[in-house]
Order: sequence, then structure tokens, then C-alpha cells
Amino acid sequence: MLLRRLARPLFASWFVTEGLDVVRHPAAHAADARGALTTLRSRLPDTVRQGPAGEAIGRELSDRQLTTIVQAHGAALAGAGVLLALGKAPRTAALALAALTAPLVLLNLPTKRVKGEDPRLRRERRDKLVRALAFTGGALIAGVDLEGRPGIGWRVQKARSEHAAAKASD
Repeated sequence: MLLRRLARPLFASWFVTEGLDVVRHPAAHAADARGALTTLRSRLPDTVRQGPAGEAIGRELSDRQLTTIVQAHGAALAGAGVLLALGKAPRTAALALAALTAPLVLLNLPTKRVKGEDPRLRRERRDKLVRALAFTGGALIAGVDLEGRPGIGWRVQKARSEHAAAKASD
């Protein structure tokens, strides 16, 4: 359908540009990821953060490791976006995009208000959260799009009813 041929590349363009931006300029994204990891660790109960002997579980990632992880995530985001835009395995690419966007949602979750915090930065973070949620939802919808063909559930039900009708006519 013509609409899908136009809509998929338009939808995928955000994922491609976001992924390429992360690959090209990882420092700011790695800093955001570091902040999110720190916030996540602080929210975990002590029993989860520490082992039975009281030692810390896991280790801090180095800046280089975190930057590499962020760049790999960006490359995967751009790659899946390109696949969706080209119509190559569009459902798989869309579901991969939904999974790859989930960390962006977690990254932008609201935190407690801090006295003296810049409201502009808070609003920007909220906008990023809403954008990530919207694109995750859109990717999920694109991932389950059957392009007008009947789904497996419908096919199974139809086969059962045809089988029952054939059995009843015997």
C-alpha cells in the first residue's frame, strides 16, 4: 500500500537521525546514561545493591565502556530504522526499535524535584520522555501491522470452523 511506503520512512527517520547523532556525538548521551545509572543505583534497596557479605554487586562502568555501549545502542537504533525505512523485515525492525527505545524511556523518567532546578531542563526532559513513549508506541503498532493480511489467530479460527463444517457435512 502506498501509505505504508510513505509512512514507514517518515516514521523511521527519527530513529535513524537519533541513532546517528548518538554515534557521532556520544559524550552528551553517555553523560545522560551515567546520570540515569547513578539514579537507578540510588533507588535500589541496599539488599539489592550489596551482596550477602555487604560487598557491592557489580562494578562501575568506565567512561570508555559506557561510551561504547551508548554508541552501539545508537548504531543499532539507526540500523533498525534504516531497515524499517527500506521495508526490509519491517515488523522485526519495528519491534527491535520498540525494544531499543525502552532505555530512552528509562533514561528520561522524572526524578524528584530539586530546589533551584532549572524548569527549562525539567521540561526538556519531560518532552524527551513523551517523545520516547510516543515512538515506542508507534514502533509497537508498526511491529504488529499485518499489512491487511489476516493474522494467525484469524487463520486458525477459520481453519477450525472450516474443519468443523466439513466434519458436520460428512
